[in-house]
Amino acid sequence: MDLTLSQIAGCLSVAEPTLERWIRQGRIPVERIGGECRFNLATLERWARDHNMYFSLSAIEDKPVVATTGRLAEAMARGGVHRGIGGVSVEDVLKNSVTRLTLLPAPVRDELYERLVSREQLSSTGIGRGVAIPHPRSPLNQSEDLPFIATCYLDAPLDFKAVDHRPVFVLFILVGDSIDSHLRLLSRLAFCLRDDAFVSFLRDQPGMNLLLARIEGFERQLAENG
Repeated sequence: MDLTLSQIAGCLSVAEPTLERWIRQGRIPVERIGGECRFNLATLERWARDHNMYFSLSAIEDKPVVATTGRLAEAMARGGVHRGIGGVSVEDVLKNSVTRLTLLPAPVRDELYERLVSREQLSSTGIGRGVAIPHPRSPLNQSEDLPFIATCYLDAPLDFKAVDHRPVFVLFILVGDSIDSHLRLLSRLAFCLRDDAFVSFLRDQPGMNLLLARIEGFERQLAENG
């Protein structure tokens, strides 16, 4: 079975750039024929098992397309609420936050962390008033559990180089499965965060039930306003 790099990346649940880097570094078994990379699936599966990595051919099987509603509450329920995120740097809190995202396989969490750090190096995702919305520059597309928004409360406010220079106390890690879903969820989240009372509410580190009740209220407002 001849598979593309994209399909092999899907089998391993990693991003294609990561797979390409592993090939360049000689970290993964591959045969080069006429300038093309060829993989032996049995060898690759053993390699993944030896390295405690996820591997599944189901990632390249035809699957029905599942339409997403774009509801903010659904994405936030999927991502979960995570308290007690420690760290003395942006990289620390991103690493500690991503570690909590057990809905993703470990290799995908590693890739997500790298992409979140890369995004912060371009410009801070601190939007002001103690809130940051870390996100990768492009859709993840490496998990069925997308899109999601993980709510992560920091142990102590941290300088995120936010636009208003105020320290960040909560992260909303937003991971979409397409550009459309990313923009739709970002727009809905921004609508909520424009409400001063909601930002104050977040400082009390509400749990999932209370948080979703507020979010669903905002979504009803959006529906009523058309």
